[in-house]
Amino acid sequence: MRDEDFEVVGFFYNPNIHPEEEYKRRLKTTEEVSRGLGFDLIEGSYDKDNWFKLTRGLEAEPEGEKRCEVCFKMRLERAYKRSNELNIPFFTTTLTVSPHKDTSIINRIGRELNHTNFLERDFKKKEGAKLAIEFAKKFDLYRQNYCGCIYSMRRGEQIS
Repeated sequence: MRDEDFEVVGFFYNPNIHPEEEYKRRLKTTEEVSRGLGFDLIEGSYDKDNWFKLTRGLEAEPEGEKRCEVCFKMRLERAYKRSNELNIPFFTTTLTVSPHKDTSIINRIGRELNHTNFLERDFKKKEGAKLAIEFAKKFDLYRQNYCGCIYSMRRGEQIS
């Protein structure tokens, strides 16, 4: 993003991550990255009750299906709202770096929220996922082995 002359402000909003200890571990890692790369990081609320409310009835959905779409939408809506509150003209998401996430769904949701201000990206391109893994190894950063939600964790839908 900086190569495109954007000033980066991180927004950590992940009420989908369970248990709370896992949330805290991922937040701590994100804070380390923000300090190391020199960008501001804002923590959103950990409103897991709202996440559970929005995903009610979708507990049995497999990873990558409707529950994930609801989760993406919730998180992108909050990022968009926060960017407006802070007068930040554009928003995007790092969700698209994961080879386990459907970039077309994520970008569609972003466009639906605001097609002018959403920066549509596929951070998997140009070996983005591979570079992220190498970065994490180089700096000994924690990498999770599941998406974060309790349903994927319980079913053992681990990612590599």
